[in-house]
Amino acid sequence: MGFFDFIAKPLGQFLYLVYNTVAFKNYGLAIIIFTIVIKLVLLPLTIKQYRSTAKMQEIQPLIQDIQRRYKNDKEKMNQELMKLYQEHKYNPAGGCLPLLIQMPILFSLYWVINQPLRFILNKTPEQINKLIEYVTEAVGKVSMGSSREIGVLNYFNEHISQLSNVSDLLKPEELINLKFLGINLGLIPKFDVKLLFGAQMAVYLPLLAIPILAVATTYISSKLMTPKASEKSGNDASSTTQNTMAMIGPLMTLLFSFQLPAGVALYWIASNLFQIFQQLYINEYVMKKKEVSEK
Repeated sequence: MGFFDFIAKPLGQFLYLVYNTVAFKNYGLAIIIFTIVIKLVLLPLTIKQYRSTAKMQEIQPLIQDIQRRYKNDKEKMNQELMKLYQEHKYNPAGGCLPLLIQMPILFSLYWVINQPLRFILNKTPEQINKLIEYVTEAVGKVSMGSSREIGVLNYFNEHISQLSNVSDLLKPEELINLKFLGINLGLIPKFDVKLLFGAQMAVYLPLLAIPILAVATTYISSKLMTPKASEKSGNDASSTTQNTMAMIGPLMTLLFSFQLPAGVALYWIASNLFQIFQQLYINEYVMKKKEVSEK
């Protein structure tokens, strides 16, 4: 995991700072505030990405015309495409940068949430192993989480008095409560009848709200992020591609929501909600202003 260590450690420390200050030791609120900060930092790149996507939509008929006319001459086709891009001041790679930045952050956040002792509390491997050993001896196994580190935090949140026995490893003021609105964000949502309607129903049934919200916000965000096809282009193929992409995003979100801790999905929900309002602003002010200036 070496590469993500480089990103996960500062992200974990920043998340812990937010948790202890403006989030008032509320883990879910800390993730939401963390998300807003990340999205604000990426906002200039996101606006550039959307403009690039809109420009691509605009010149798509011209691109297809060149591809049709020079389909048997790849070299000439590439020359004409480069000339077209230069004339319209379009960079084919311009829309990729925000995604290239956001994906490592998302993957790193998985490790931050899955290994809170290491990345948030900055514990050494030796300290982590001793804490896991203590909890294992106490309960037989580390449970109630997507990782043993989350299991340790869950155990001590439920047995705070036991912290006195490991005060050299974990202090009461360091303890992180992973619950948000009654949902344990360290757990992975499960579509399991025994969990949803059994003894642990109160724990796992509320978790289903996380995948549902993640999928719904992803769909709405995807639809808003996709520029409408130009009326003069009449490009059915482009429209079909847009609709397909709008469905792939929610389906992938649904899949990952049942594979990752709920805290990661909460980040995704908060990110989508921010993006929805951000896109409404871009559509209303940024793009309309650009259209007026071009007339």
